[in-house]
Amino acid sequence: MRLPIRWAGRHRRAIRLFGVSGVSGATTLLKRAVVVTLAVALAACGAPGSPGSSDSGGDATSAADSSEPFKVGIVYSKTGPLATYGEQYRKGFDAGLTFATDGSGEVNGRPVEVTEVDDAGDPAKAVSAATDLIGQGYKVIAGSTASGVALQVAPLAEENKVLFISGPAAVDAITGANRYTFRSGRQTYQDILTAASFIGDAKGKTVMVFAQDSAFGQANAAAVKGVLGAQGATVKELLVPAAATDLTPFARQAADAKPDLLFVAWAGANATQMWQSLEQQGAFEASTVVTGLDIKPTHAVFGPAADKIQFLSHFFEGAADNEAYQALDKGMKDAGGEVDLFTNDGFVAAQMIVRALAEGGDDVEKMVDALEGYQFEGPKGSMTVRAEDHALIQPMFTARLVKKGDTYVPELVDTLEPDAVAPPTQ
Repeated sequence: MRLPIRWAGRHRRAIRLFGVSGVSGATTLLKRAVVVTLAVALAACGAPGSPGSSDSGGDATSAADSSEPFKVGIVYSKTGPLATYGEQYRKGFDAGLTFATDGSGEVNGRPVEVTEVDDAGDPAKAVSAATDLIGQGYKVIAGSTASGVALQVAPLAEENKVLFISGPAAVDAITGANRYTFRSGRQTYQDILTAASFIGDAKGKTVMVFAQDSAFGQANAAAVKGVLGAQGATVKELLVPAAATDLTPFARQAADAKPDLLFVAWAGANATQMWQSLEQQGAFEASTVVTGLDIKPTHAVFGPAADKIQFLSHFFEGAADNEAYQALDKGMKDAGGEVDLFTNDGFVAAQMIVRALAEGGDDVEKMVDALEGYQFEGPKGSMTVRAEDHALIQPMFTARLVKKGDTYVPELVDTLEPDAVAPPTQ
């Protein structure tokens, strides 16, 4: 069935960096580099915004009788350093919109018209694009692959009183930014708490951040200090000069320090060399080594050290299994893709938008009210939009990589309950 979901806009097209800041301003540093870091199905049939239901209840949407389409703008990285992430997000969004509208592409009998605009990871381009869409009457903006972009679009949403749902951008400051800003992905704080789960109570423990001496590495060190340091851990940093070619001395220092947790946040083409150096110097025997699980093309970078590393994860293929996950999997395959790290963020964004439109119609204030406290089932599992600050309370995962043939695939170790990794209220 051909859906009345209309894609329009300006079309153009990394492997991401792993780190606790996730897709942050620092993530725009990388294009071809392989990096290593820390970083919805609506189950209730007939609920507003769920498959098979477009009733908003009461008179929540006065425009429900109109045949005019709902206009939704997607401003994301179609090109640029984070294009791979952007593509995952967009395809996940398609699958989520199909699922949340029960295949109709409509909410309350009105088609959902989606216009996508490429920001190439550039905040200035994103602001320009969002401003243009708002000027055309768009009341819903989503996307933001990069944190630097999200931080610029959020104030614009507040100024113009439009709904903004940020995507993969992980920066914590998006949570609690303003009344009109939400997020469909996880945030840095959730990454760090997931990493900390490997050592239990952080009080009295020693944590070392092993990273390059760059904005990205410094941001990771600051984030870990801010979260785990506040919980009583002693946080040290070992920042390697970005130009260093011999990593052995630094790997030796990390091994000799014997921290309880060695937190690796690396953004560079020499990631394989870095992991080899840590292995050769005995770092895996001296400490629990943790990093973030990135997209599938990066998995081979770990080499022989892969089965010795503990991975925190926001999402990966096989991390969960429910109706929403199955819909995401099918949608990705239909689009010629596959489930990966940021497909969830697009899917969830579509679910949130359908909820907002079903309950609020053309009234942005009612859209916001409909999302605050909203509980639903996403591909990851149970999701809740915290009313106080719009944090998205969600499960997180730990994983291992296992070799299958010539590649490595993630295998679920544990699922952390949403409350266990919830950020503090803003």
